[in-house]
Amino acid sequence: QLRLVESGGGLVQPGGSLRLSCAASGFPLDYLDIGWFRRAPGKEREGVSCINCVDGNVDYVDSVKGRFTISRDNAKNTVYLQMNSLKPEDTAVYSCALVQRNFASGACSLRSEYRYFGEGTQVTVSS
Repeated sequence: QLRLVESGGGLVQPGGSLRLSCAASGFPLDYLDIGWFRRAPGKEREGVSCINCVDGNVDYVDSVKGRFTISRDNAKNTVYLQMNSLKPEDTAVYSCALVQRNFASGACSLRSEYRYFGEGTQVTVSS
């Protein structure tokens, strides 16, 4: 059974850090892109970052570039999102999802049709 489970959220002060995890079960990460998304109260879901789990190509939304880092551990079937220099506007429910790739190498895209969203983990940045 395909399943993605997020963890690692919490309450952190502005400028702090959190590392989110997205654990995949029921399938390997081969030939997949994993994307991180967030939904803030009253706003639409926004793509934050994605990673090609084959060759490690990554992409980020402009608002998190230089602060967030996505990575993967294929042996653990897990994708991580390291979030540094957090800001109040980063407050949201963060979830991960997957999309199957047609080719092994190449860039991922946050505009792809991701599926199997997890339930999400709450990130709150507040003093």
